[in-house]
Amino acid sequence: MEQRSGEKVSEHLVDGGYVNIEAIDHAAGQGVDLYMPVPEPSKTAKVSDRFVRREDDSDAVADWRKRMNTDQAKEIYQQRASTSETINAETRTYRGLNSLAVRGIAKATCVALWTALAYNLMHFASVLS
Repeated sequence: MEQRSGEKVSEHLVDGGYVNIEAIDHAAGQGVDLYMPVPEPSKTAKVSDRFVRREDDSDAVADWRKRMNTDQAKEIYQQRASTSETINAETRTYRGLNSLAVRGIAKATCVALWTALAYNLMHFASVLS
């Protein structure tokens, strides 16, 4: 992203199924704020409030928990549904990106880029008309 735009990423929306504590620490080290839902605590967890800092939380993880408990963060995360989910649904339904019929990184990348290009063209054509 930085190579293409010349700007550093400062915020990143992440699907709730991909919460990873190491990624939160890494992103914070890069100056990136992650917006992803905080999972519900397990039944055996010592703390029942998912937004409260845990004993083993790093500062970055504690900041993420606190950030995601704000109305602003919840509003930012809701933007993901209006962008990512429509892309995923359309590319699977109309562009055939449910499974790849090619092998290898180069070919898979080519298919993904063509799919993204087709989506962008159709999306912007509908917005401009």
